[in-house]
Amino acid sequence: MNNKISAPKGVPEYLPPESATFRAVHDALAQPAINAGYGYIELPIFEDTTLFVRGVGESTDVVSKEMYTFTDRGNRSLTLRPEGTAGVMRSVIEHGLDRGQLPVKLWYSGPFFRAERPQFGRYRQLQQFGVEAIGSDDPALDAEVITIADDGYRSLGLTGFRLELTSLGCAECRPVYRDLLVAFLAGLDLDDATRERAQLNPLRVLDDKRPEVQAQLADAPLMLDHLCESCAEHFGDVRALLDASSVSYVINARMVRGLDYYTRTTFEFVHDGLGAQSGIGGGGRYDGLMAELGGQELSGIGFGLGIDRTFLACQAEGLTPGPARTLDVYVVPLGEARSRAATLATELRRRGIRTDMAYGGRALKGAMKGADRSGARFTMVIGERDLADGVVQLKSMDTGEQTAIPLNDVATHILRELNTELNKEQLP
Repeated sequence: MNNKISAPKGVPEYLPPESATFRAVHDALAQPAINAGYGYIELPIFEDTTLFVRGVGESTDVVSKEMYTFTDRGNRSLTLRPEGTAGVMRSVIEHGLDRGQLPVKLWYSGPFFRAERPQFGRYRQLQQFGVEAIGSDDPALDAEVITIADDGYRSLGLTGFRLELTSLGCAECRPVYRDLLVAFLAGLDLDDATRERAQLNPLRVLDDKRPEVQAQLADAPLMLDHLCESCAEHFGDVRALLDASSVSYVINARMVRGLDYYTRTTFEFVHDGLGAQSGIGGGGRYDGLMAELGGQELSGIGFGLGIDRTFLACQAEGLTPGPARTLDVYVVPLGEARSRAATLATELRRRGIRTDMAYGGRALKGAMKGADRSGARFTMVIGERDLADGVVQLKSMDTGEQTAIPLNDVATHILRELNTELNKEQLP
C-alpha cells in the first residue's frame, strides 16, 4: 500500500536551488514599486465571497467558474482570494487610508487561487506581485504604474516581452460603445452560449479564440474608435508620458481583460516564449470600483504580475536571476573543535555572512565533499590544533588556496574578501 501524499494538482512548488531564482524574481519585481514610494500591505488569504462578486463581477469567469468558495462553521460564505485589487480596496475603505494623503500607494504579493484546468503556466495556486495606486486620475499615475512593471521585467534581463496598451473608456462613452457592440453581435451567427455571453458581457466575446468566431468579428466596432473627448485626451497623455520614459508598447484595440472593473487605461505584458499562457502580467484603471465596494468616488489603477510566469519567462530566455552563490562559508569542524566551530558559525551569521556547517561528526573527506556541493565561496576547517594556535584554515573554493586566519579576525577577513569579489563582479 502506497501511503505517500502528493501536493494538490495545479500547485507548483519551488525547491532549492530553483527557489532562490524564484525569490529573486519576486524581489526584482517589487523593487521598482518600493523605489516609487509604495508601501507593503499584507492581505487575508480569504475574504467574504460578496467582495469578489461585487468587486470582480458576477458575470466574469473568475466569479462564475473559478473561485474556491466554502462555508465556514459560522455559516458564512468565504472565498480564497482569486485576485488582489478587491481585497486592497476593501482594506483601504475599512481602515480609512483613503482619508489621508492621496494617492494611496500599496504593493502586495503572495498566493492567489483559481479553480482552472492546470497546464503549463496556468495554476490553481498562482503567485502574484501587485500594486494599487488609489485616489488620483492623473495620467502620470497610469504611466508610473506601467513603468514600474516594465522596469521590474527589464531588471531581470528579460527582453522577449511586449507591452500591449488600450483604453476601455469611462462611464460616459462605454455604455454607448456597448450598445453598438451588442447590436453588431446580434447580427452574427453565434451559438447559444456565446449569444448569452454577448448579452451579459459583450466585451468578452471579442476575446473568443475560435477562428470561426474571430472571422465574424473582423469588422466589430472598437472601443478606441468611440472614446469620449476626455478619455481620448487621457489616453494620449499616458502614451506621451510612456514615450518620454522610453517605455515601448503596442496598441491592442481588441484587448479584453477578465475582470469587470477595468476602465480607461488597460494593459497587458505578453511573452511569446510561454506558448498559450503568454500573459505574464497586466492591469489597468478601475474608476468606480471603490464606490461599488462602499467607499468614496475615488479613481485607482494597479496591476498583477505573475511571478510563476515571469519565472518561466526567465527560463525561456536562459536567465538565472539572483546571486550566483547562496552561501559564503562552509564550516568543517574536526574532533573536539565542534563546539567552537558552531559558535563561530553563529558569529559569522550575525555579521551577515551566509554560513553553513558540516554536522554529524563527519570525517574530513566526507565533510569536504559537502563543502564542494554547498557552492560556498570559502571552506573553513577548524581542528583542535588550529584552536590551540588561535587560527582557522580558510580555503578559497575557486582557487584552492588555503590560508591560516587568526580566530579573532575571521569575520573581518571574510567580509573584506567578499567585498573585493563583489567589486570585481560590478566592474564593466
